[in-house]
Amino acid sequence: MASADPEEKLSCSNCQNTDPGSLKCEHNFCWVCIDCVLDTQKGTGANNRHECRAEFQEHSVLEKKISVQNRAVCFHSYSSGKNDTGIVCTYCVDSPVPAVKSCVMCEASLCDTHVRVHSKAAEHVLIEPTTSLQNRKCSVHKKILEYYCTKDNTCICVSCLLFGDHRGHQVEMFDTVSERKREKLKNVLRKITLKTDEAENRVKSMQERSREVGEKTAGVTERVTALFRDIRRQLDDLEKKVHSEISRQEEQVSLSISKLIQQLEMRKDELSRKMNYIEDLCNLTDPLTIIQESGKHAYFHTEERENEDIEKEDKQVYSVDCLDEGLISVTLHTGLSDIATSIKRWINVKGATDMLLDIKTAGNDVHISGDLKSACWSQMDQNHPETPGRFQYDQVLSTRSFSSGRHYWEVETSESGVWFVGMCYPSINRKGRQSWIGDNNSSWCLRRYDNIQYSVIHDSKWFQLPHKVSCQVLGVYLDYEAGQLSFYELCDPIKHLHTFTTTFTEPLYAAFSVYKAWVRIKS
Repeated sequence: MASADPEEKLSCSNCQNTDPGSLKCEHNFCWVCIDCVLDTQKGTGANNRHECRAEFQEHSVLEKKISVQNRAVCFHSYSSGKNDTGIVCTYCVDSPVPAVKSCVMCEASLCDTHVRVHSKAAEHVLIEPTTSLQNRKCSVHKKILEYYCTKDNTCICVSCLLFGDHRGHQVEMFDTVSERKREKLKNVLRKITLKTDEAENRVKSMQERSREVGEKTAGVTERVTALFRDIRRQLDDLEKKVHSEISRQEEQVSLSISKLIQQLEMRKDELSRKMNYIEDLCNLTDPLTIIQESGKHAYFHTEERENEDIEKEDKQVYSVDCLDEGLISVTLHTGLSDIATSIKRWINVKGATDMLLDIKTAGNDVHISGDLKSACWSQMDQNHPETPGRFQYDQVLSTRSFSSGRHYWEVETSESGVWFVGMCYPSINRKGRQSWIGDNNSSWCLRRYDNIQYSVIHDSKWFQLPHKVSCQVLGVYLDYEAGQLSFYELCDPIKHLHTFTTTFTEPLYAAFSVYKAWVRIKS
């Protein structure tokens, strides 16, 4: 079997001549060796090659010479496995032979054969195969770069050090410098590795977060779908109940009307008979008969009673003339209230309908309405009595506090002026600059100025929001356990403005501040 080494394929198996021919057995021999073998075996009737003993009869068995093209293909195949740099020997001009080293002094690349005969002098530095040999020599003196100038941070040759611009400079050998730089690179690599690991961990964390959000979204979607399905079921049941009540009333009214119609038809027949009898009496010519007949019947003595019966029937007709819409309205109201209660129980949010403003905390520039729902800035001093909890400036708190659960309320605001809406701990300062809502770590607020833009403030840190003002009604949502305080603009669609996230450590009070403005808690 032929050797896998391309040098064997491109040389004579006997004398290593590099211009061989090929036998059918795929072994290679030059013309001289083939002739010798054929001559020594002449007359035996069969010829065989000494290496694999394959038999052949005549000279014609020698195949065509391996061409230069075949050499290139062979070496290309071989180099793809042994040398993937693509750099070939500078001195092998007949065929491209892969280089195994490059000489900096000679600026040449060498194959394995030429490396063995290359100069062993120290100045002939051998390195891994490269095409950038000119970068290994000084551009001024054309000598090998051997030293590193620490002053100018550059590589120099011996002439640069002895006679050139770097004469007298502190220099180091490449090994020392490269080792130091290698350590720096290792440190950088370690840092990059740590950052890569950190980034990988963050990616995994974000992927886990994305998965959790996806699962939570799917869960919320399923719950909302079930809620609306239940709402539709309850509405369908309520609709059937109301329709049933309407049908019942309609049937009852129709039955009453039918009875009245029947009574009226009977009275009509009676009156018709009475009318015919009276007409007959009127047509009699005998006076005695008229007198006697009219005295026998009560037709002429029951007019007052008939009038009473007619009035009674009219009242009955009026009483059944319309449905009991009050009963229908009460049924609707009760059913819808039950549905609303179930919805509130599902979302577990309590509406702060009982939220009032605590006038004992209002600054003297703040006017509180009689229903304790509105706060308005006033140029006139309100002369509120001094209390320990009263603010020095134009601010006011709610009467109730929140220390657990989810809560939601709505606030209507003026278009002009400056107002703050937020929440704070009861421990907030009541005097001085630190008492302003948002200018301390005890309060969180949303601020708007002259209907222009929103800002959020906490611990004296202001952050301007990108949202444009769309309406004057805000929704405030508090989830105490989750540590979230959110603000929404109740336009269509509802717009989320901002959410503060923290860990609440005290009860929270709703807080308001107004300057040339007003706010009102919506009922």
